[in-house]
Amino acid sequence: MAKIRQTESKLLNLLLLIIGIEILAVSINMFYAPHEIAAGGATGIAILLEATLGLNISVVVMLINIVMLILSYIFLGKGTTLRIALGSVLLPICLAITPQIKLIGDPLLTVIVGGAIFAVGISILYQLDASSGGTTVPPLIIKKYFGIKTSTTLLMIDGMICLLNLFVAGIETMFLAILSQILTTIVMNFIETGLDRKKVIYVMSEHDLEELKQQLAYLGKALTIFNVTGGYTGNEREMLMIVVENPDYHHMLKTIRNIDAEAFILVANAAEAHGGVWRDGERYDKLLG
Repeated sequence: MAKIRQTESKLLNLLLLIIGIEILAVSINMFYAPHEIAAGGATGIAILLEATLGLNISVVVMLINIVMLILSYIFLGKGTTLRIALGSVLLPICLAITPQIKLIGDPLLTVIVGGAIFAVGISILYQLDASSGGTTVPPLIIKKYFGIKTSTTLLMIDGMICLLNLFVAGIETMFLAILSQILTTIVMNFIETGLDRKKVIYVMSEHDLEELKQQLAYLGKALTIFNVTGGYTGNEREMLMIVVENPDYHHMLKTIRNIDAEAFILVANAAEAHGGVWRDGERYDKLLG
């Protein structure tokens, strides 16, 4: 049974990898390439070479990825090379079978839509701890031997590729490529940490803490109780921590204020919250007795 589950998991990951790579291919062939916008990476280099020399994008990406795989094997070892090999081969294949069509005529709208689609594809690969190869390899090598963060090196490489748009398609295309990088980063951050966002509410009340506990129990809201000490007074108190979904946030604030208008409330964003939440219907039976 365990082997069957492992096999199913591997097949699912492979399917997701193919979907993620194909999403990247769609963003390149149907949004960036038709407008000759090189927004970084091996695909950006390929777009520039297609615009200037007429070289096929998928062939250029395949050649770049082969070189990067060789460098990875030499400097990073077999493990890293195997991890990025499949994506490095799949990307040029998907680029070759995906038609190059200009879906949107307006360059700005193309960058917005294409950047969002590209971010979805990259986010899928990140969730699988996979890579499409290309310019992600040099930052790993530089980090290993010089200690420079991969994000810094990758930003510099992509920035140089964006700058090359100036000499191929003009200054407007260069700024569109930079804008695309910014939009892709924003969308990726939202996808990775924003789809399951919650609010963490910390509450301290002078006289109504027990009533607050009872109300939270009645509403079926999970809470954690901290023993805290005043920094100047040295007085010990209890502080409640409540995790709520974003749609429930304002209702929870109103509930707390209705019980104690003077309660101390501190609110923070939580990107994700996993486990530790009472199921609906349990209603904190232990708390209620």
